[in-house]
Amino acid sequence: MADDTKPVERAYVEEIGEEPRLPGHETELDPKPEWQPRYPGSGRLAGKVAIVTGGDSGIGRATAVLFAREGAKVAIAYLEEDDDARITADAIEAEGSEALLHPGDLGEPDVCQGLVDKVIEKWGRLDVLVNNAGEQHPDKDVTDITVEQLQRTFQTNIFSMFYLVKAARPHLKKGAAIINCTSVTMYKGSAGLLDYSATKGAIVAFTRSLSESLIKDGIRVNGVAPGPIWTPLNPFGGAPPEKVEHFGEDTPIGRVGQPNEVAPSFLFLACEDSSYMSGQVLHPNGGTIVGS
Repeated sequence: MADDTKPVERAYVEEIGEEPRLPGHETELDPKPEWQPRYPGSGRLAGKVAIVTGGDSGIGRATAVLFAREGAKVAIAYLEEDDDARITADAIEAEGSEALLHPGDLGEPDVCQGLVDKVIEKWGRLDVLVNNAGEQHPDKDVTDITVEQLQRTFQTNIFSMFYLVKAARPHLKKGAAIINCTSVTMYKGSAGLLDYSATKGAIVAFTRSLSESLIKDGIRVNGVAPGPIWTPLNPFGGAPPEKVEHFGEDTPIGRVGQPNEVAPSFLFLACEDSSYMSGQVLHPNGGTIVGS
C-alpha cells in the first residue's frame, strides 16, 4: 500500500518508475500489431498538415500512415522510442508524403509549443490535431496510487491536450479538426485503472466543451474511444500479465482489436466526410454497447 500522502508541488512530474518498461517498443511485440492501411487512398486529406501524438506506434502509427495515404503531411510526437518513430516516418514517406519527428514529453508545455512551432516552420499550416498519446499504470486499489502517479497520468493524458490545443489554436482555421483519444474505460469503468479511466472521462468532457468553444469558428472537435487494442501500452506494463494473455477476449467480437481497425475512425473525423459532426465520440471497441 502506498504511503505517499504529500502533495506534488511541481507543475511537471518526471517519468515514474511504476512500470519501467513503459511506454514500450512496438518492435519488441510478438505478434506484431497490424497498422498498415487496409484500402487505397482517395485524397481525403490532400494538401493538409496533421499532428499525431503517440504516433511512433500502435493507434498513432496506424493513424499517421493512413493520413499520409490520404495525402496529409504528418508530424509525429513521441516520448523516446526513436526506432519505432523512424519506422512510422519511413512508412509515411513510402506513401509519398512527408514526415516530421518530434521526441519529448508532452506533459511539458514547452515541448508542445516546440512541436507546433516546428510544424508551422516546416509546412506553414496546421489542419488536423490528433491527441492520442497516453499512459496507464495498473493498481488493484485506490490506496496504491501514489500522488506522483496520479499527477503524471493526468499530466500525460489530459494536461498535454490542453497544452497542445493552446499552442495550435492560433494556426487552426475554418475547416480544421481536433480529434481526442478517450477510451471504453470512460464508459464502462475499470477497477484496475482508476486514474487512467478518470483522465479518459476528463477527455470526453474536454472534447464536448472544446467543441462548443470552437465550432463557431468552423473548427470541429470530436473523439474516439477505442476498446482493447493490441499496442505496446498493455503488454509492456500497462496491464497485469494475466490480463494481457486474454486481452480483448471479453468483447462481444471475442478478440483484441488492431490499430488499423481504429485509424479509420480518426480519418473519418479528420476529413470532410464528418463535416456535420462535432462534440461526438466514435466507439471502435469490439461491439461493447456503451452510452454515448
